[in-house]
Amino acid sequence: MDMTFVKQIDDWRWTVLSSARPVILYGSRDLIEAMDDKVREQISNVTKLPGLVGPAMTMPDAHWGYGFPIGGVAAFDANQGGIISAGGVGFDISCGVRCLRTNLYITDVLPFIQKIADRLFGTVPAGVGTEGEIRLNMKEIDHVMTGGAKWALQRGYGIPEDLEYIEEHGCISGAIPEYVSDNAKKRQLGEMGTLGSGNHYLEVEVVKKIYDQAAADAFGITEGQIIIAIHCGSRGLGHQIGSDYLILLAKEAHRLGIQLPDRELACAPILSDEGRHYIGAMHAGVNCALANRQIITHLTREAVSAILPQAQIETLYDVSHNTCKKEVHTVENQVRELYIHRKGATRALPPGHKDLPERYRQAGQPVFIGGSMGTGSYLLAGNPADQNQAFFSASHGAGRRMSRNQALKKWRGRELIDELERKGIFIRTTTMRGVAEEAPGAYKDVETVAEATEAGGLARRVAFLRPLACVKG
Repeated sequence: MDMTFVKQIDDWRWTVLSSARPVILYGSRDLIEAMDDKVREQISNVTKLPGLVGPAMTMPDAHWGYGFPIGGVAAFDANQGGIISAGGVGFDISCGVRCLRTNLYITDVLPFIQKIADRLFGTVPAGVGTEGEIRLNMKEIDHVMTGGAKWALQRGYGIPEDLEYIEEHGCISGAIPEYVSDNAKKRQLGEMGTLGSGNHYLEVEVVKKIYDQAAADAFGITEGQIIIAIHCGSRGLGHQIGSDYLILLAKEAHRLGIQLPDRELACAPILSDEGRHYIGAMHAGVNCALANRQIITHLTREAVSAILPQAQIETLYDVSHNTCKKEVHTVENQVRELYIHRKGATRALPPGHKDLPERYRQAGQPVFIGGSMGTGSYLLAGNPADQNQAFFSASHGAGRRMSRNQALKKWRGRELIDELERKGIFIRTTTMRGVAEEAPGAYKDVETVAEATEAGGLARRVAFLRPLACVKG
């Protein structure tokens, strides 16, 4: 990024000099400098949308995206003409991370890690357009979109205790299947319980370092313990909802005379018919993703238990990072209902928040910063409300530092797999091209991102997790 266009606020926050409204970029100088200028341009464009409350923001892992930058956060007030934007949610609606806590330790798992990797790869379908054994009809897809993880539980996938540790208790209200196209529904008929492709993964990890012992105790984790992370979203259904509504919202913006600084920011007033329709469809996509991760959780339990019968696997937490949600926030000493767009940004509720499970109420919400398949991930906790100035948001991952095409020119999948295996990290994948696109070197340094997330007051580090095996699409 051209640093002549930004001004430093403090060690970990920056602003854009030419923006119409306030912008805050979170990150160290090195992280900001390494970002594409398109990030600055895109988040500045967000400030030109109607009804924005407070600054538009980017998290330390931000990079260029469609409409909003990935890592973008912005709040809108429906009663002040605020808008909803499909470009502020993303195509993979409710993409997120389910973190599973196990009773296993590195000594239990290491002798069997390759067998576990093989079993997970054979049990959880992964890859572009891959379908699983679950086949649904159109009526059943409607039930998925209104029931979320609760629907999956009713079908025998998982245990009741899972729901306590999923945002919205596994099912967000306000989902309206009638606002989802038949084309979107058809794309999902065979994709429930599948991982997908790109940066999605199913990873077996070991807790290598504890930073915050009190929070680690609340989360039930210790050094040497095995954690499993599931990173995926709403698959074809969510992508099609995004595609459909980008067209519909662009037409509505034109009809109402909303001047879009970028056509990718197609939007409509939250209280308009089109706005309500998108929210109803988007919430349907959220429930699809929650159901999908619930099924994969069940399949993961089956796969690991087949190798290690003593395994007990519990849901630590499940949270999305591609959503727009109505939330209550205090702005300039006023309590307001706001619609928070988080695109590639994780909600990070503070200690004491009523929506947290009782077990985590004092510690704050578990937050996940997923790394690439060869580096590691961080488990964090939401900071007190007076510290997080980003509408309780935090980073969601390491964030790309180069495009997939650039990565393909630099790395070869087979070589990467062999290199990682020599380090004790076992990759299972459907495509060597996908591995090259997701090369660890194509991402920012996850430690730097986690450090900036903590120093910026967004969330505090609880533990570092090192990968042992990773299933990629």
